Amino acid sequence: MSAHADTHAHDDDHGHHHKETFVTKYIFSQDHKMIAKQYLITGTIMGVIGVLMSLMFRMQIAWPEEPNVLFEALLGKWAPDGVMDADIYLALVTIHGTIMVFFVLTAGLSGTFSNLLIPLQIGARDMASGFLNMVSYWLFFLSSVIMVISLFVEAGPAAAGWTIYPPLSALPMAQGGSGMGMTLWLVSMAIFIASSLLGSLNYIVTVINLRTKGMSMTRLPLTIWAFFITAVIGVISFPVLLSAALLLIMDRSFGTSFFLSDIFIQGEVLHYQGGSPVLFEHLFWFLGHPEVYIVILPAMGLVSEIMASNSRKPIFGYRAMIASILAIAFLSTIVWGHHMFISGMNPFLGSVFTFTTLLIAIPSAVKAFNWITTLWKGNLQMNPAMLFSIGFVSTFITGGLTGIILGDSALDINVHDTYFVVAHFHLVMGISALYGMFAGIYHWYPKMFGKMLNKNLGYIHFWITAVCAYGVFFPMHFIGMAGLPRRYYTNSNFPLFDDLANVNVIITIFALIGGVVQIVYLYNFFSSIFFGKKATQNPWKSTTLEWTAPVEHMHGNWPGEIPHVHRWAYDYSKPGHDVDFVPQNVPLKEGEEELQH
Repeated sequence: MSAHADTHAHDDDHGHHHKETFVTKYIFSQDHKMIAKQYLITGTIMGVIGVLMSLMFRMQIAWPEEPNVLFEALLGKWAPDGVMDADIYLALVTIHGTIMVFFVLTAGLSGTFSNLLIPLQIGARDMASGFLNMVSYWLFFLSSVIMVISLFVEAGPAAAGWTIYPPLSALPMAQGGSGMGMTLWLVSMAIFIASSLLGSLNYIVTVINLRTKGMSMTRLPLTIWAFFITAVIGVISFPVLLSAALLLIMDRSFGTSFFLSDIFIQGEVLHYQGGSPVLFEHLFWFLGHPEVYIVILPAMGLVSEIMASNSRKPIFGYRAMIASILAIAFLSTIVWGHHMFISGMNPFLGSVFTFTTLLIAIPSAVKAFNWITTLWKGNLQMNPAMLFSIGFVSTFITGGLTGIILGDSALDINVHDTYFVVAHFHLVMGISALYGMFAGIYHWYPKMFGKMLNKNLGYIHFWITAVCAYGVFFPMHFIGMAGLPRRYYTNSNFPLFDDLANVNVIITIFALIGGVVQIVYLYNFFSSIFFGKKATQNPWKSTTLEWTAPVEHMHGNWPGEIPHVHRWAYDYSKPGHDVDFVPQNVPLKEGEEELQH
């Protein structure tokens, strides 16, 4: 039974509002709504840096050896006469991957919406611990600053790929990007993991203990289920990456050899022995694969909520959706070996990982079919949030289909480490999660800032982004099947790939257009904070509890008593009611039955 977090003493405490200064309100705030905004804006800034990097290395691949004024301006000594240095190319790929996966799609997405929605949708005054919440944000901010500082180290930022495999990452003398830049990368990630763990523990405790009266687990919106299970996966898997990072620091700085064995540099035998770089791969991917679902599950939750609201229909298969989230969470922790099929893995073990990987397609398909069925014959409201949600389903299915190929050990060997892999994970995880994030921002912006985003700018943002995303990543499947390896800063030395040069130019043009159109979104986002149309309390006519709170933010979310819950989260177009939505806090009429879901 749900905990009753609504005591009169608690209400009285929030009735007498203590005076807040600028510092306590905007900087060291313990209010979950302000912390959500801090996560979002920090994640947005890191996203701009990550996208700029991707545009730079795309231009390098499309027009190698050609002088570029932008390279000279931004890269300085790493681009003499405007021609990109080979070392900095790998560093850009490394930091781009790190920033986008961890700082934008993990902290920016999950940190923003878990903080904003968990207390509001379960009927709580705030997170279980406001102080821990504040600390988790500032650790994230600190790790972001250290990651950005690593870009300016004299020998160059970390350059071992975002997966930082040893020995490149374990030997400071291996190359420029293995020195101080790599150390700062590891320190930044250790702090980031501490931030994620504090946040995750807070989310779990809040959902379990602070639900309002009547809010049973089967009345929770799917967003809360997604955030809750994401936090559980994070608590299980992030410590493994922390241990890998700490052991790597010891190999680099204290002479141990956890990941090093029989290394030669320029004919000189190093003293390391007994370690195994494959051990690092196991530790990294034990987080690395669940990380995919830490990124995608919150987006799935947001999309489920937005689709139900904008199709004016109950979400199809509510309990099946919860079951599929649980199944994905479990299976995601036992499939990491599919990243390592060509590491010399025992073929029998490879077949086990193939089986568990293909199994994960089942709960993913359940979700996809349920979204499509929710849309079927709905009264669709095609606002930007809904368009990004539908775009999410499209890219999730498109990218997921190629995952079946990569999850099969016999097929994966042919396309491993080619652009086919880049196309797969950017569509299924990167673009899909970004679409979920954009959908969430367009939908909950009125709740965050009390203003409405410009709908027409939202349409421009969606359509150009959608066309460019497929324009970038769809052709990559074909150049990957043709054998083009990833992470090569130029392919001009290989006559075999000359025919693919024009495809790379087309991909880069789409990338540049897609990157530029994000300026429309950024303008819409920041200008609407000051000049946007004032939001009404429930602009989308949604049923969940956050829309019962006043538009003006207050510490404690609701004046007076917290609303009690009498029904599930998806009473849209229910027969017997005058309007096509019934909020969760409206009591059941006499003789009315709660929907079986």
